[in-house]
Amino acid sequence: MEDHVRIFDTTLRDGEQAPGCTMTLEEKLEVARQLARLRVDIIEAGFPAASPGDWAAVHQIAQEVGSATGPVIAALARANRADIDRAWTAIQPAAKRRIHTFISSSDIHIEHQFRSTRVEILERARDAVRYARSLCDDVEFSPMDATRSEPEYVWQMLAAVVAEGATTLNIPDTVGFATPEEYAALIDGIRRNVPGIEQVTISTHCHDDLGMAVANSLAGVRAGARQIECTINGIGERAGNASLEEVTMALKTRRAFFGIDTAIDTRELARASRLVSTITAMPVPPNKAIVGANAFAHESGIHQDGVLKHRMTYEIMDATTIGLDGNELVLGKHSGRNAFRTKLAAMGYEFDSEDEFQKLFRRFKELCDKKKVVDDRDLEALIAGEAQHTPEIFRLEHVQVTCGTGVTPVATVRIADPDGQVRTTAAHGTGPVDAIYKAIDSVVGRSVELLEFSIKAVTEGIDAVAEVSVRIREPGAAPAASEYRVGRHRGPQIYSGHSINTDTIVAAAEAYMSALNRLIAARQQRLSAEAAAYAAGYDRHAPSYAVDLFGKNAGAE
Repeated sequence: MEDHVRIFDTTLRDGEQAPGCTMTLEEKLEVARQLARLRVDIIEAGFPAASPGDWAAVHQIAQEVGSATGPVIAALARANRADIDRAWTAIQPAAKRRIHTFISSSDIHIEHQFRSTRVEILERARDAVRYARSLCDDVEFSPMDATRSEPEYVWQMLAAVVAEGATTLNIPDTVGFATPEEYAALIDGIRRNVPGIEQVTISTHCHDDLGMAVANSLAGVRAGARQIECTINGIGERAGNASLEEVTMALKTRRAFFGIDTAIDTRELARASRLVSTITAMPVPPNKAIVGANAFAHESGIHQDGVLKHRMTYEIMDATTIGLDGNELVLGKHSGRNAFRTKLAAMGYEFDSEDEFQKLFRRFKELCDKKKVVDDRDLEALIAGEAQHTPEIFRLEHVQVTCGTGVTPVATVRIADPDGQVRTTAAHGTGPVDAIYKAIDSVVGRSVELLEFSIKAVTEGIDAVAEVSVRIREPGAAPAASEYRVGRHRGPQIYSGHSINTDTIVAAAEAYMSALNRLIAARQQRLSAEAAAYAAGYDRHAPSYAVDLFGKNAGAE
């Protein structure tokens, strides 16, 4: 449609590939449901050939989110039949399905990663699309690293896959190399030189290595692209992807310039951003466009004066358009269930069960006992924290710290193990948090590497809720080079934990325990997901993902 840009969200695929952004099945489902509420056109639910667990996640999302009125559910597959079969079986339950297959087009990839030739790569692209189209009516093809490829070869490859039935052509700036002018010229050249291009949709997929992912995506739209691949908060490989909220609001706010819009319900943007930030434990910078804490804040006297006289003097969009309602219903410890439910409904939150609501209400009351007034930001943090679905293998029952000037910090923790046995231990450290984490490690019996510790106040004031995020990794978790070659690892597994509490020390302990539980549960979930995948139709005997990534089955965009 000439007046519509399709939004292809790849948060659950490319976004999850960012270090530390691995999600559980429940978390993926929660994000997928929010993407459906956001009204994205396509959800790329994952890479089914990566593992039975990835296959099971895509299959479950297709079942629960892929309704006839919902988004298209897409799955990624390399340009080989085994991958395509895995993708096809994974998306089977969805009413609207897409297979997205890819192979590199740049000489640097063809020579050094694939160790192949242009002729062979072209034939593999052709065969992959032909086979995918024999299974599915909706097939997307990507020439990986297109922006560093010879344009004539890209045109030749795209013409070949269009002839085989590709319905969407995605043009990846895989390493974030292009400038807006170059990317627009590439899209324009494709429109002018690929036979049959008027019958397909051209898509953008831009990375942010040079900070131009959004600009390149919008330049692609100006040049004729009608699909944008993007992620919530711009998460993804390396510096990330084009940010969904930024491209969406740019098209909406500057519609007179672009002459085109999306189907996105922008009032769900703030909620989506917060959910993904919490689940991945990747904080949104305050100065982040659209969804950052300072996006609608004014401190300069000149700006404040102008906004007070007329908001449009220094604001180009209304905060309510992204879901910041400014609802005046103030909640506190005397608020009842009805007021709490009404407030959450006004913020756009729904609950799958009454038990889920009651659990959140109890958490709200606990917060009210420590804080006089609970505002929207507190509620969003509270709800997002509940959305993590972190498995509670070890349960933190008590934490206490003694520290101060001239005193060695000592922490005491009481933890219940999976068998219900309660253990209490103490440890000292260089600071209160270090002491807590050493005590927890002693009980759990597992020492990990702390990669990141982040703390911030959700709101202002001395009674502000503290939000703590941590990222951990098992020591020596980096796989050997041989393991990389057979594709058993995307890289060292990193696990995130998150907690909010008016007590910063308690929040730090809970966040660390959350990350540890996710790490410990990973193996159990992997085995469970494999069992579910096999039971649901995953072919145990098909060629494995464990193939030479530098040979005939190379690469992931």
